[in-house]
Formats: sequence, C-alpha cells, structure tokens
Amino acid sequence: MNLDIRTPIGLLFLSLGGLLVIYGCFSDPGIYFRSLNININLWWGLALLVFGGIMTYFGRRKTKLRPSSTP
Repeated sequence: MNLDIRTPIGLLFLSLGGLLVIYGCFSDPGIYFRSLNININLWWGLALLVFGGIMTYFGRRKTKLRPSSTP
C-alpha cells in the first residue's frame, strides 16, 4: 500500500484552511473588534493552507520516489 499518512492529513488541513479563508473573507468585520481588528479566521486559514500544502507535497513526493515492489 502506497498511502502515506501525510497525504490525508494534508488534504484535511487544506480543506479546513480553505473554509476558514472563505469565512474570513466574507464575514462581518465587526466581529474582529475583540482581536484588535485582526482577521483571525483569515490568517489562521492561510496558516492551515500552508501547513496542509506542505504535508500534501511531502506525502505525494514520498510515494513518487518510492520504487515499485512488484517484479
């Protein structure tokens, strides 16, 4: 089996990060008053997208570099 655990974890973080970025872009700016007007959802969504992209990249890179075990 060539499934690396980093691939599904990366896809999970990519999807959650995408949802947070979309919510951060279209949400009411008034809800960020308590966080000093910093769009927390947008920034954490971008961080999750970067982390998910790195995990997915390394998971797929490992499966591509592994030689096939079938003769």
